[in-house]
Amino acid sequence: MKATATAHPIQGLVKYHGMRDAERRLPYHDSISLCTAPSRTTTTVEWEPDASPDDDEYRIDGEIVDGRGAERIEMVADHVRELADLDAGVRVESENSFPSNVGFGSSSSGFAALATSLVEAAGLDMTRPEISTVARRGSSSAARAVTGAYSVLYAGMNDEDCRAERLDVGVGPDGFDPEEDLRVVTALVPSYKETEEAHREAEASHMFDARMAHVHEQLQQMRDRLRAGEFSGIFEIAEHDSLSLTATTMTGPAGWVYWQPETIAVFNTVRELREEEGVPVYFSTDTGASVYVNTPAEHAERVEERIAEVGVETDVWEVGGPARVLGESKALF
Repeated sequence: MKATATAHPIQGLVKYHGMRDAERRLPYHDSISLCTAPSRTTTTVEWEPDASPDDDEYRIDGEIVDGRGAERIEMVADHVRELADLDAGVRVESENSFPSNVGFGSSSSGFAALATSLVEAAGLDMTRPEISTVARRGSSSAARAVTGAYSVLYAGMNDEDCRAERLDVGVGPDGFDPEEDLRVVTALVPSYKETEEAHREAEASHMFDARMAHVHEQLQQMRDRLRAGEFSGIFEIAEHDSLSLTATTMTGPAGWVYWQPETIAVFNTVRELREEEGVPVYFSTDTGASVYVNTPAEHAERVEERIAEVGVETDVWEVGGPARVLGESKALF
């Protein structure tokens, strides 16, 4: 009753904002993302039949998890207990290979690895789309981290409808393959953010209805451009969606502004590269100050050099696969 799983975090391309049902984490509309590797979360769980759910223990990067973080883990664990008819305690140990709570999707990989390992350790036979409904209870974005690569989370009011599915992508007329040729230059801006509060803020914004009015067209355009393998089309939409998402957050009651001066400096550098040097490159952000800078592989070195000049820590990532179970030799305890 022990298993280890790993998952990659996501970069939102067309992001959800606000939740129709906060407890089951049901979003108002579909969302599309890609997984980023080699960044990953590795999680080991062990069901303990001699212990009760009151004895659950959760650790992330060696630190005990309590408060709202523990509540979210408990919601996922309780759902697996219900599915497997288990009345056992569970021990969870998780490690991230990248910074968390800075806008790089650590909750997506965290809950995807958690759900996958819990399901495996409980002996449940579930497909990845089915496991995505388990992960969604911790983080809606985690559903897409379960299925991996480019994935969509469908909106719905139950687990039959609100689940993730991996999307097929095509190779563009210029030979660009979105799964093989994309490089993501990351610009780390370590400013803490709280995604759950942002979702609550979004619904109170006067711009929320405006976002809802156009997001469905963006979703369809994104799917079309992924099928066609159009680099510029895919990441132009992602850049615009990032601006829309943040505008909605900033116009909520608290008037939150997550972006920092370094964030804006990265944006300006990206636009200089694109408009003055002809480099195909676009920026994207989720909820946070850190930035994803998307470019084809042949331009990644040049782009990283320019982004580093802003004074931020950079790395180069690529598209990652689905969550998967590892051998016991990889266990954390």
